[in-house]
Amino acid sequence: MTDMDEGPRGPGGWKATASRYALLPLRVFLGVTFIYAGLDKITDDVFLSASGTGSIGEMMNAVRDSAAIPEMVDLALKNPEGFGLAIGAGEIAVGLGTLIGLLARLAALGGALISLSLWLTVSWQTEPYYYGNDLAYLMAWLPLLLAGASVLSVDAALAARRRRP
Repeated sequence: MTDMDEGPRGPGGWKATASRYALLPLRVFLGVTFIYAGLDKITDDVFLSASGTGSIGEMMNAVRDSAAIPEMVDLALKNPEGFGLAIGAGEIAVGLGTLIGLLARLAALGGALISLSLWLTVSWQTEPYYYGNDLAYLMAWLPLLLAGASVLSVDAALAARRRRP
């Protein structure tokens, strides 16, 4: 064991602490990003339109024939404004849940499903695939889906409270 392995909490202290907090930067990044993305969508009158430059309707029409699952786009095109609003509200809910660590695994599942649906529709045609960000976001959600929010979170505080006699 080296001096680097020991810390204020004994052997392995800094490594154990680093491991406990390892997912926190990812949580903060995804939480803030999804809150921002959701707010950006629901406050943009142009985006929340069925047609016109920059609208959700125009974007869905543009990607319909190149989507992996065109039926998903067809579903969105039945009510583009409602779909855009639902995506924006979902992103805000997922972002808040992730950022504060409330129902963190459920929030991560929501984030993964949003990212998956956007990958299969909007960014499916991106070549090479690694230029599309939705697949990277999908992969980023998976560690949080598996691990949850074990530190600096409402979930952790509630779990600690339940453990107290």
